[in-house]
Amino acid sequence: MGLYPEIEPYDHGMLDVGDGNRVYWEVCGNPRGKPAVVLHGGPGSGCAPGFRRYFDPAAYRIVLLDQRGCGRSTPHASVYETDMSVNTTARLIGDLELLRRELGIERWLVWGVSWGSVLGLRYAQTHPGAVSELVLTGVATGSTAEVTLLTRGLGRIFPEAFERFVAELPEGDRDGSLAAAYNRLVESPDPEVRARAARAWTDWETAIVPAPPRSVERYEDPVFRLAFARTVTHYFGNDHFLGEGHARGEGHVLERGHGGGGQAVVLRDAPLLQDVPGTLVQGSLDFGNLLGIVWRLHHAWPGSELVVVDDVGHNAGATGVVDALVAATDRYAARRGTRNRL
Repeated sequence: MGLYPEIEPYDHGMLDVGDGNRVYWEVCGNPRGKPAVVLHGGPGSGCAPGFRRYFDPAAYRIVLLDQRGCGRSTPHASVYETDMSVNTTARLIGDLELLRRELGIERWLVWGVSWGSVLGLRYAQTHPGAVSELVLTGVATGSTAEVTLLTRGLGRIFPEAFERFVAELPEGDRDGSLAAAYNRLVESPDPEVRARAARAWTDWETAIVPAPPRSVERYEDPVFRLAFARTVTHYFGNDHFLGEGHARGEGHVLERGHGGGGQAVVLRDAPLLQDVPGTLVQGSLDFGNLLGIVWRLHHAWPGSELVVVDDVGHNAGATGVVDALVAATDRYAARRGTRNRL
């Protein structure tokens, strides 16, 4: 099956979302097509042109955006003065709602990869009326257990890389949250400390990906590397800001702190997705599977389907994963009851 041909946006802009932030967005495909929005990973990776190709351009109105602090959005997280306190899950969800209304969309399919799956799930749980379907890959839920696995648990599988990873930290910071400890380094006023920490963090991320996709080449860009490490550790070190009340929107507003503390909030609230169809595409070698998260989510979410692709890790670009994702968007393109405009 494979990806659809390359296309270019027919519209783009910068949306003022408040807090001094402007978010880059673009739209491609069919202006009258079924709306879909792409949520990139990281947090902090930014959207890539290749994401446009998971959708039939004749059937979809495809919306891409760079989340706060990354890609073409401003201010950029690589800039030391950028205020990261206003970069939270609640605010990203509020940004999605602002963009949806700005583009005159009533409901849209939400497509997410890795961190984008966490954001997409939480968005759908808090704003189910805005989401027609979910298509997710490299599935995660943002729990403390997942962060602990990725930052410490995999040290048993990659001991040499893990030794280098913790060696960058002061000895007193090696027993607690490694993500929070690294976040303190990338927030250091010393640019050399920030640069070394960003390199060590991305070296570890590269080490734990069984078959690194081409996207890891971006880690060689010091600007991207710092912004990425700063954003990921900001979220990882703060329980992904799950359980916060949402800053904007008319969805299910959750009390601040309710279900927080790094608990499996997204998994707990899976029943809220009962009216939202979804497809989960997961590589059988994705290390996130060690906690059984995607299987538990699938069984707790009525109406979801799980497609497991053999011999593939955390890689949305792998052939079998691509085919399953495109098959899902093709199938959902035919669903009715998803009007384009408010």
